[in-house]
Amino acid sequence: MATLILSGEWIKNWEKSGKHDFVQLCKELTEKSDHGNEIKDIQAALYEICSQVVQGNLKIDLVSTVLGEMMELRDDLPSVLADVFCILDLETGALEEKNKRDHYTHLVGACLSFVPEAILKERLDPETLESLGLIKQAHQFNQKIVKIKTKLFYKQQKFNLLREENEGYAKLITELGQDLSGNITSNLVLESIKSLIGCFNLDPNRVLDIILEVYESRSDQDEFFLSLIKSYMCEPVTLCHILGFKFKFYQEPNEETPKSLYHIAAALLHHNLIELEDLYVHLMPVDATIVEEHKREISEAKQIARKLVTVVLPSEKSEEKEKEKEEEKNDKPPDNQKLGLLEALLRIGDWHHAQSIMDQMPSFYATSHKAIALALCQLVHLTVEPLYRRAGIPKGAKGCALQPLKNKRAPQPTESFEDLRKDTFSMFCYLGPHLSHDPILFAKIVRLGKAFMKEYQTDSRPEVKDKMEILLSCFLSIADQVLLPSLSLMECNACMSEELWGLFKLFPYQHRYRLYGQWKNETYSGHPLLVKVKAQTVERAKYIMKRLTKENVKQSGRQIGKLSHSNPTILFDYLLSQIQWYDNLIVPVVDSLKYLTSLNYDVLAYCIIEALANPEKEKMKHDDTTLSSWLQSLASLCGAVFRKYPIELAGLLQYVTNQLKAGKSFDLLILKEVVQKMAGIEITDEMTSEQLEAMTGGEQLKAEGGYFGQIRNTKKSSQRLKDTLLDHELALPLCLLMAQQRNGVVFLEGGEKHLKLVGHLYDQCHDTLVQFGGFLASNLSTEDYIKRVPSIDILCNQFHTPHDAAFFLSRPMYAHQILSRYDELKKAEKGNRQQQKVHKYVAACEHVMTPVHEAVVSLHPARVWDDLRPQFYATFWSLTMYDLAVPHAAYDREVNKLKVQIKAIEENPEIPMNKKKKEKERCTALQEKLQEEEKKQTEHVQRVLHRLKLEKDSWLLTKSTKNETITKFLQLCLFPRCIFSSIDAVYCARFVELVHQQKTPNFCTLLCYDRVFSAIIYTVASCTENESHRYGRFLCCMLETVTRWHSDRSVYEKECVNYPGFLTIFRAAGFDGGNKADQLDYENFRHVVHKWHYMLTKASVHCLETGDYTHIRNILIVLTKILPCYPKVLNLGQALECRVHKICLEEKDKRPDLYALAMGYSGRLKSQKVHMVPENEFHHKDQPARSATPASQQNGPGSTSKPAANASKAEEGVSEDGDRGKDKPQGTTKPVNKANSTAAKVTTSNGNGAVNSTKAVKDDKEKSGKEKKEKKEKTPGSTPEAKAENRREKQRDERAGKEERVVREGKEKTPKADREKVKLEEKSSKDDKAKAGNGEPAEPARERDAVKESKSKEKGDRNAATATLKSPNPRSESAESERDHKRRKLDSHSSPSHSSSVKDSSNELKESASKHHINFNSVARSKSREKEVEKKDTENTQGRSKEKKEDRKERKRDHTVSDRETSQESKRRKDENGTNSSKNSQSTSPSCDSPMSPEKEKSKRSKSSSKEKAESVKPERTSSGGKKKLINSDQFYFIPTDRQRAVLKALNVPFAHVQFE
Repeated sequence: MATLILSGEWIKNWEKSGKHDFVQLCKELTEKSDHGNEIKDIQAALYEICSQVVQGNLKIDLVSTVLGEMMELRDDLPSVLADVFCILDLETGALEEKNKRDHYTHLVGACLSFVPEAILKERLDPETLESLGLIKQAHQFNQKIVKIKTKLFYKQQKFNLLREENEGYAKLITELGQDLSGNITSNLVLESIKSLIGCFNLDPNRVLDIILEVYESRSDQDEFFLSLIKSYMCEPVTLCHILGFKFKFYQEPNEETPKSLYHIAAALLHHNLIELEDLYVHLMPVDATIVEEHKREISEAKQIARKLVTVVLPSEKSEEKEKEKEEEKNDKPPDNQKLGLLEALLRIGDWHHAQSIMDQMPSFYATSHKAIALALCQLVHLTVEPLYRRAGIPKGAKGCALQPLKNKRAPQPTESFEDLRKDTFSMFCYLGPHLSHDPILFAKIVRLGKAFMKEYQTDSRPEVKDKMEILLSCFLSIADQVLLPSLSLMECNACMSEELWGLFKLFPYQHRYRLYGQWKNETYSGHPLLVKVKAQTVERAKYIMKRLTKENVKQSGRQIGKLSHSNPTILFDYLLSQIQWYDNLIVPVVDSLKYLTSLNYDVLAYCIIEALANPEKEKMKHDDTTLSSWLQSLASLCGAVFRKYPIELAGLLQYVTNQLKAGKSFDLLILKEVVQKMAGIEITDEMTSEQLEAMTGGEQLKAEGGYFGQIRNTKKSSQRLKDTLLDHELALPLCLLMAQQRNGVVFLEGGEKHLKLVGHLYDQCHDTLVQFGGFLASNLSTEDYIKRVPSIDILCNQFHTPHDAAFFLSRPMYAHQILSRYDELKKAEKGNRQQQKVHKYVAACEHVMTPVHEAVVSLHPARVWDDLRPQFYATFWSLTMYDLAVPHAAYDREVNKLKVQIKAIEENPEIPMNKKKKEKERCTALQEKLQEEEKKQTEHVQRVLHRLKLEKDSWLLTKSTKNETITKFLQLCLFPRCIFSSIDAVYCARFVELVHQQKTPNFCTLLCYDRVFSAIIYTVASCTENESHRYGRFLCCMLETVTRWHSDRSVYEKECVNYPGFLTIFRAAGFDGGNKADQLDYENFRHVVHKWHYMLTKASVHCLETGDYTHIRNILIVLTKILPCYPKVLNLGQALECRVHKICLEEKDKRPDLYALAMGYSGRLKSQKVHMVPENEFHHKDQPARSATPASQQNGPGSTSKPAANASKAEEGVSEDGDRGKDKPQGTTKPVNKANSTAAKVTTSNGNGAVNSTKAVKDDKEKSGKEKKEKKEKTPGSTPEAKAENRREKQRDERAGKEERVVREGKEKTPKADREKVKLEEKSSKDDKAKAGNGEPAEPARERDAVKESKSKEKGDRNAATATLKSPNPRSESAESERDHKRRKLDSHSSPSHSSSVKDSSNELKESASKHHINFNSVARSKSREKEVEKKDTENTQGRSKEKKEDRKERKRDHTVSDRETSQESKRRKDENGTNSSKNSQSTSPSCDSPMSPEKEKSKRSKSSSKEKAESVKPERTSSGGKKKLINSDQFYFIPTDRQRAVLKALNVPFAHVQFE
């Protein structure tokens, strides 16, 4: 014992204060009542004081007196002290120190006066007693003890059997077996029994045995016998022994323990007459045997499962059957008496003893025996009955009343849901899957769960919230551990499945899916029965799936339905695994699922999501370029199943949303399929023109003619999809995540992925966004849509949505708002006149769009709005094809189809009359709807066009050049939208045409078309596959318009002449289309169209020759799309055919997909050959004398020359400051694999490169300009001799220019090493000049290197241009002879269609392109200015004399010469100051200048050039918050999107001065 109570001070000062303190402590301890703890404290105190004596610290006499005094405090203190002496006896007996043993014996001797000897003899060791003198000899004392114990415990007290009389037992049995219905009580019978025992000398134990036997035979008389036994028996142990002997008797093989014995044992336990622990040891089998048996059952079940899965040969099968028969013949083992007792306990309602027995056994071992499960179910029935009657029973149902147990100790019946927590839930947990034995109880607990969930959802009191939450978790546990496993063991009970769904549908899908996951992945592994059931289900599923075809869907469907009622998770897991391997199973499987219950459909949704989220499956094929087929199969299944059956979509949509949040876009394929199937909205870039036309109409026309598959009856499914999206607030998040994920695919996902896969994922993400946005626009009500979609500035600035996607989402909102506002205005003022309606519509548009105009200002830098008004920008992005044109042909086509259908129905005799009538009514109603829709759209388009007519004058401001305006329009409007969707591609082309037709001020149609056709290389290179389809469609629509104008002079004059878009000179006072001199005539327009066709050919050849996969694929797609309109010229078509044929040969074994594309295009191109025409038929070409033709010029696809001089007028409107430089990069573009040369050449396409190169030749240009000026001032302008002299001078200059070009050509064709030497020699002098020319610091080394080669070329080009500019007459014989010479040279010079060397051909393309443009531009300018002055003079000087006319002609000639010089000077200054390189340049292009006097013009230009010089020193600005760099893309500056830059980088496409972050 530990020393806890006495302090050391007490021992030291024992006599003074210690003794008193100790006595006081003992008194306090004896007075304290602490449920027995006070005895321990007193023992500790006594032990300490005695141990102090033993150790010699205190005197014996002092302590003995104190102990004697203390004995009076309590009666039991002598016994306590004896216990202390016993402990000290053991401690001191083990010590070797004799003095301590002596102290101990003296102390005990001193205390003999107040501790009885009997107690000491009982507690102390015999040797100690001997030393104290209490006994004489220890040995004799030990012998005496043994004899007494033997007599007490081992000697049997037997009655003399001879004295026992049988008559007594007979009377005893009669007494116990009498009728107990009267006033006979157990006390009366007990007195009789006592008399019989005394009279007949009966053995009391045998009497007890006979009482139990009679009780066993009369087990219904519980009350009488229990009270009798309670009165009769002396000790519970004796009763237990007698019961134990009875149980032991039945423990032999083939013996069966009677139920009556179990009953009396249970009754005795229940009334606490015996203890369970005492009886349990007498029962068989032992617990270890039970555990082994349970393990054996599980292993056997698993073995059976393995056998079912493995293939077994017929001979092996017969052997197994024989073994099973032999096992059955063996003796069955004896009863499990523990289970029998357990059942009896449950029958009488003794739950607590039953629970104790079940806790000794493995989980669910006891309830796996049907009798016990049923007994427990019966007990639960009785427990839940009152609550079920109150809350769970359905209306109208009666149910059979249950008699409650008479047993007052049984579990109390439940009156409220809270009472279920006491015992009922634990009973269910012990039942587990074996509730399947009692479907009625299963239904009861499910109905109670439904009643609770309704109460849980309605009762919002805070004080009961915690209790409700606990109860909810209890019900969920019961569902997981009891209901679902029990359903697995019920054989195809569809009613139970539906009943359970009634409860489950009240849980949120997160709880349901958690339960299904447990059910599928864990439940089946814990129970032997469930292991077998799982194996049997899989085997049956295999059997059905092997025989499933389209023909036997109904029969197989019924079998699948039966199997799914009990084990849907196992069945669907196998079904889905098969579908992932064999996608042709999808249709029959979907059709066969019509016999499923609602619960099964919900489980199917979970299984699909689990299969999609399987981390062990790769979502890409091994080549890492395409999505896995299993994912595609599952996506197709999702679409079909969710459309056909009423399955909740929330889980699937949330899964896709979560994947997008995690930056994974693979699973968008599922959303795409679901929306396509459920809403009937199909997204494909392979639409026919008829479908595309139908897509520009209303919803009805779209549904009828816009899709490949006519998906009917989507009303209900689309409503379900819409409701799910709105209820779970997923509509806007999905849209925003998809819009953001498009760039995420490239920058976050696409890092290590194959470029082809990145493109595919980007397309999938984009297409799904378009499809999903279309679904929301057509299905959400106006209020729902407006409530969920924020304003455009919030979308772009806060949610970082790309602008195209933001407007795509906002567009339906604007249309809704305008229409609702228009309807309000119509109702407010009733006026039916068309004019009034139009004004109201315009007012509605202003009301809705004004906030949008203000909002879009924040989307771009302020300088953007210098040229484009926000109104124009918003108008472009907010309109659709539905607003611009009515597809009358599509409406007529669909109406005619319906008429044919009606006629076919009438003529078909096989259709029953009632069905005929229904079909005819349907077709007629559809026809009327289409006609009404057409009428409505016609009115709408008229209103929109009127609105645009009113708006157009304020659309374009053109504070900077026309070039800048068109650039901003292309990069901010046209290009982003034309690749957004097929319908947007058509819209963009039609919008350009509409802006032209509306005669929009400051919009140069020619320049817009020119920029679109001249710059397709980079756009094509940065497109994905689907974007290429859309871009091709856009180009095709643009070409259609151009081809229509080109094909017919009357159409051209009607639609283009007198339109400001075709002006070649822009006047400051505005536009008047009446001045013929300012307009591009028909023949010159044909020249321009030829030039555009040539540029397309050149770009296409370049892309095809790069060898890069993306370039080739995209250009082939674009070429296929524009095939109806291009190529139209024979030699261009031959050039293309040659390149495509080469691709076919090269890619046949390398890249099969490119080979297929090329072969497809090649075949279609050949079929178009019959429609191609020679070049002279495509545009008019004069045939002058051959001798005057310079040898270096030709006109063919291989090396382009300048077309006829008449075409120069077109270039006045088309070729401006941007255009002058634009053939330099085209002329220097080479295939990508020639990296060194290409990098150097393309650099000149950027402004900085151009600045340095132009500075290098500035001095030469100034000198030649001065010489020309002097010559022209000396030349008299009025005589014929002067004209002839001018012609001769021009020819001489052209020959000189040609010689310089030949020299340059030779340089280009020299080996690379030689060219490098020349460049290095010229480098230092040119750099010095460049620095001196602009005062700028030296360029970085890499830029200087890149500029080297282009400098020498530009020098030659400039000289050629100078020579060409000298000719005042563009229609000269010299120009005609040049064209003739070109035709003659066509056969001898290499061209793309006949070249033997790709490189040579490419070089010639480049050289000729630069010649063509320089000459074309300059001649066009001089002629147009001359015509302008002539016309003006003619109008002002009518009626004057001939002398005055001569003077005017002289003035006119001087003015023309001055103009030309000014034009040249302006061009030189612009080139010096890099106006082409800076997007922010504000200078006005020469062709935009108003006609002024040469002096004013010069002063104005000098101001602008000084301003440009100042600006050119500034670093180049960036747009979009400083993130994106300006790229000079051949013909124009475009700001690439982040995605385009990433794609261009991945492709190694060279372009100048782009720094990637």
